[in-house]
Amino acid sequence: MQQLPTGKDSEDSKMTVWQVDFDRRPLKNTEDYPLWELTIYDPQTQMACHRFCSEPEVSPDWLQVQLQELFTLMGTQPSQFHVFRPRSLTFMQPVGATLNIPVVATRQTQGLKQVLHMRAQNYTQMPEYTGQSYDPMAIEPLPPQPMPEELWGEQWQFVTLAASELESVLLQRPIPIQGIPQPLLPSQLSIASKTKVPGVLINGGRRAMQLAQWLQQRQPASMQAMRAELSGLILSAGLNDRYVLVTYDDPDIVLAAQGFEQGKQNSQGLHFLLVQPDDSGITYTGIWLLSALT
Repeated sequence: MQQLPTGKDSEDSKMTVWQVDFDRRPLKNTEDYPLWELTIYDPQTQMACHRFCSEPEVSPDWLQVQLQELFTLMGTQPSQFHVFRPRSLTFMQPVGATLNIPVVATRQTQGLKQVLHMRAQNYTQMPEYTGQSYDPMAIEPLPPQPMPEELWGEQWQFVTLAASELESVLLQRPIPIQGIPQPLLPSQLSIASKTKVPGVLINGGRRAMQLAQWLQQRQPASMQAMRAELSGLILSAGLNDRYVLVTYDDPDIVLAAQGFEQGKQNSQGLHFLLVQPDDSGITYTGIWLLSALT
């Protein structure tokens, strides 16, 4: 195990969470079998642990044995496992069921991702290194799916808010449905108070609550304005799901979409999605802080 100089993720103080990754690495053993690696990160203690497994041994049973050994080694067992990689989730779900520990699929595993980036730099120095290119965050996204037409709101637009106004004013409103990861707050990212944070505002009308509930169930992660013959706004959600929120070809909207993407670069990838029932500016239904880096 190693202790790393990473910031603690925001977790419930009464809950012990282990962030888990289990996937193939750019390594092979002496028998020419690819090596998989189990990486555990505990945000509470900032401790990380790594264990290798040759590909023929890869199974939920192997994972369960390793985790139970770590329970003994660390003197405790977690209340939850958090997993960001779909392939890891496939292995962890049966293990979690057997151990009676919930497995949560979430992209909000910043500590683990930092560990994996640091770990990847070490692979090139290992004798098992294969020389292949490797991105520890690479996840194959699913093809974009159309959003249910019956949920779409009456109007939408690209908007911006100063970072201070977003955090100190809008996020303090009594909005029923919220997805606000603490690490994505502008103050946590050290974003200057006057920095303009880009977003998308949807006037949902009578469908506002239904739309916000649908979005919350899918765990919005980021949005991207895609340029094509028919441009569109793509929502990334869950671990690797994608949805087409809207398509457009109006030149003014295309220009606004360019500004939206430029704004994300200026705000360290931070952006937001806001749903309201009307354009009064008084009542809001749902809000999500999103990051182009998750």
